[in-house]
Amino acid sequence: MADIVVYNDFVDVKSLYSHLETLEITSTERIRPSWDTYFMKIAEIASSRSNCMKRKVGCVLVQNNQILATGYNGTPYSLMNCNEGGCTRCNSSSTSSAGTNLDLCLCLHAEENAIIQAGSKLIGANPSTLYCNTCPCLGCAKKIVQSGIKRVVYDKHYSVDSHTASLFNAANIEFMKFENLNL
Repeated sequence: MADIVVYNDFVDVKSLYSHLETLEITSTERIRPSWDTYFMKIAEIASSRSNCMKRKVGCVLVQNNQILATGYNGTPYSLMNCNEGGCTRCNSSSTSSAGTNLDLCLCLHAEENAIIQAGSKLIGANPSTLYCNTCPCLGCAKKIVQSGIKRVVYDKHYSVDSHTASLFNAANIEFMKFENLNL
């Protein structure tokens, strides 16, 4: 159960003492990690929940040394996970270079997820509707799904309406065009 185990197979006492100094046994960081170390370790653990096929990223959102939310990258709630084939970009060998074709990716970034999770505690508490004068783009649609919004009403068309509609349909979000000629 010890954090440090020292096997004394040194040829002399001087070598043993030299080795003990490198262990920094009395270091306050080793005894009790700094806040930065603590939260970075939690972010690393959060990354292990990622279902992205390209890169595992974790994030922790903190205020006054209190965790507000954690996040990891992957597909939005209620959609097929990336590692199960949910994101065609991440599962395609033709889009393997980092940072390319991101507009085709269904995955949310870890940072987006943490921010959305913090806000979703308010949004998702009761069924919420989002009204927008233009159909949400795919990037916003992913965030809408993740935040827990249950209904989206829009007025003007946008070039990715079919992609957004498909995503909302898969997530069971009511999606409708506003039909009021007096607007």
